[in-house]
Amino acid sequence: MSARIRTLTSILLLGFLLGCTPQDGGDDGDEPRSGGAARPASAAKSPFWVDPGSPAARQVRAWKQQGRADDAALLERIASRPVAEWPAGHDPGADVRTAVRGAAAGGRTAVLVAYNIPHRDCGQHSAGGAPDAAAYERWIGSFADGIGDSKAVVILEPDAVPHVVDGCTPPELHEERYRLISGAIARLKQHPGVKVYVDAGNSAWISDPGNLAQALRRAGVGEADGFALNVSNFRRTGEQLAYGRRVSDLLGGAHFVIDTSRNGNGPLNGAPGEVWCNPPGRALGEPPTTRTGDERADAFLWVKRPGESDGQCRGGPKAGEWWPDYALGLARRAG
Repeated sequence: MSARIRTLTSILLLGFLLGCTPQDGGDDGDEPRSGGAARPASAAKSPFWVDPGSPAARQVRAWKQQGRADDAALLERIASRPVAEWPAGHDPGADVRTAVRGAAAGGRTAVLVAYNIPHRDCGQHSAGGAPDAAAYERWIGSFADGIGDSKAVVILEPDAVPHVVDGCTPPELHEERYRLISGAIARLKQHPGVKVYVDAGNSAWISDPGNLAQALRRAGVGEADGFALNVSNFRRTGEQLAYGRRVSDLLGGAHFVIDTSRNGNGPLNGAPGEVWCNPPGRALGEPPTTRTGDERADAFLWVKRPGESDGQCRGGPKAGEWWPDYALGLARRAG
């Protein structure tokens, strides 16, 4: 037995004798990483806000009333966890204020997603966004003002930079997109309680981290708090940590966050264009926490709201709509 293993064994034995378990956690997060399985635990241990009116929470209450106690208990694995809010509509300010005020009342931090860039998602399942640059600037201004003096973590524009890198966004729109993202960073950072992470796709999307890092620099990531990986995807956490460090090295040590909401079983095998939209057999991943074990990884977050559809594929409703059967499957397989 090596000296390192003997030391680790002694530490674990001491913890057992003192009555401590890995699930005890600390004030800055839930359990340490568990290899992908999300276990129920007190939301009070998380630094992030749990929305008591989330679709999952409403579904739990409905199923209890219907006598589906076992299903309701499983779905608590989602309802009791902090998930990101995705303010939408012409003016996001009201939704943002509701989230940050709810978080502040409990001494927590709201996690928000700004997702309204013009020409969003290249016309695919989540197409839409602001009609033009001026409308987007007004939208992000309302978003930022809604935060005010509160604390918030903002994941900025999922897919927007990777779609520039992979060529999905037409070349004539690239400069506008870089300008809008860098402007959004500057606008959000006018509020000192805000941390901003620019979305950077995932390790299976942009294979050359050098191209991604170059695009992130042009989008102003140096003025943000870092970048975000695996948003709405299923890549395993360890893979994203390794990829994040590679991108970070190219950005002078930039920090990052990882979406672990649905990566408990990793990605579905198959063609890249077929595995991201409501894939069967997936599971909840590591609970949201700031205890990542990596000094550059600031947090594991549930950015994609588990149980909300990726789009009208495999029998799912429109992108972003609540799908209780899919949510229940994610929760059941995380046990």
